[in-house]
Amino acid sequence: MPTLLLLGAGSDMAIAIARKFAAEKYNIQLAARNAAAISPLQQDLQVRYGITATTHAFDALASDSHAAFFDALSVKPDLTICVFGYLGDQEQAQNSWQEAHTIIHTNYTGAVSILNVVANHYAAQQKGSIVGISSVAGERGRQSNYIYGSAKAGFTAYLSGLRNRLFRSGVHVMSVQPGFVNTRMTQHLTLPPLLTAQPEAVATAVYKGVQRKKNVLYVKWHWKYIMLIIKLIPEGIFKKLKL
Repeated sequence: MPTLLLLGAGSDMAIAIARKFAAEKYNIQLAARNAAAISPLQQDLQVRYGITATTHAFDALASDSHAAFFDALSVKPDLTICVFGYLGDQEQAQNSWQEAHTIIHTNYTGAVSILNVVANHYAAQQKGSIVGISSVAGERGRQSNYIYGSAKAGFTAYLSGLRNRLFRSGVHVMSVQPGFVNTRMTQHLTLPPLLTAQPEAVATAVYKGVQRKKNVLYVKWHWKYIMLIIKLIPEGIFKKLKL
């Protein structure tokens, strides 16, 4: 039975992904900052799906601990999905370095730190899969969320380079662009229903993407073309828009 390491297991999207892969008979390693908080999920996965689920304390911002965290896993995962992220507050981040720092380090440097460790292990083993949940916000900077978007842009570029590096080692790397997702992180936003995915839909799309070894996954296909149009808008016009 293959094993999935889920980094950032406390989010709505991560919970849906855990349930989907458990239903497909993956053992699940749930990693989150508060491991005790995901203990009910661990127990539910084991009872409901008859798989082995474990919990692990993991702090995306504690980069110095990432190598030891991975070394301590008694079973090394076949698949690692990096789900953690932090939307933050754009206006606050414009005036508070602490908020900007948290957004940047949660969405980019924390992810790079742990995935570097995982990638080196998979490269040595000549097998494995890595999935990174990025964001369409990283495809072009907009005034409403450019600090979060710039961190996700860096993460998207990192995943692209990692895919290029690991291809000849037989390691699969997939970037996921979910678009809007109806979760606790976005509950304060008014989201367009047509462009908003449910966490369960993201989980199913990620599972299928892993099986088909996709490189880049847009959960809702509309987003691929929306972002293409947005990227084609000349800068002289784009800077005048309120996006």
